[in-house]
Amino acid sequence: MSQKIAVLILHGAGTPKENFADKLIARITKEFNNMLPEQKADKEIVFEPVFWSSVFAAEQVKLWEQLKTYRKLRYSRLRRFVLEFLADAVAYQPTKMENQNYDKVHALLAKSMQRLREKAGEKAPLCVISHSLGTIIASNYFYDLQYKQENIGKETKYCTSQNAIEQCQTLTLFYTLGSPMAMWSLRYIDFGSPIAVPSPLVQLYYPNLQGEWLNFYDKDDILAFPLKGINEAYNQAVTEDVQVNVGGIFTSWNPLSHLKYDTEKEVIKPIVNGLVRTWKKVNRKTV
Repeated sequence: MSQKIAVLILHGAGTPKENFADKLIARITKEFNNMLPEQKADKEIVFEPVFWSSVFAAEQVKLWEQLKTYRKLRYSRLRRFVLEFLADAVAYQPTKMENQNYDKVHALLAKSMQRLREKAGEKAPLCVISHSLGTIIASNYFYDLQYKQENIGKETKYCTSQNAIEQCQTLTLFYTLGSPMAMWSLRYIDFGSPIAVPSPLVQLYYPNLQGEWLNFYDKDDILAFPLKGINEAYNQAVTEDVQVNVGGIFTSWNPLSHLKYDTEKEVIKPIVNGLVRTWKKVNRKTV
């Protein structure tokens, strides 16, 4: 029996539909099957989307409706996106209060990690695909597990078991799409420290397994930044900043490109390359 690859998917800012990851999963599945026709992606890859904006969705809708009623504003679609991005970012920030949103979001992510462990196995290599504010959430979650366990909230601790995948020990692939992480680095002295990709402990389970952190950004996306230039720690941690041109005729040349990473071949292909390479490495004795 082959070892499955676990894939965690986090959406970006704004409130998407609950099936936000369907198109991305379909594209990855198709490309994986093309590259490994003797295998089937639905048998070898376990996907787990994290619909984290559900924590904030009801209050955001309420706020937006109140503001619309109070005054008529221009650019309502773009304004709502900006409002949701900023509202998500502000609401998510850790505080010293009990029952904080930071803990609620991370607990939701921890439950998703439990489901990955149940379906892929507790030693499954972990791939994380995250977009926009989801890259910040993923980074914070795994940073706490790797370096700052005192930051982990009560609810998240309750939802996190002591096995390899849930403890971030098998983190192998990290893909950040349209990430504003460079802006978040301003919160820290010398712009902070990144997570370790792959996890140093992955070698306990898969010796010589090579991981990667690819950061995809479109230069027309005003919310996305390259990461290797933040400081030397990020330069060492991030494998490559990959410049891409995402979107179609109406979006590829403007800030709306921020919403189109999950449909771009220049993004999908390198991700699938990483998945195929990892699958072959961990299954070379069984295939």
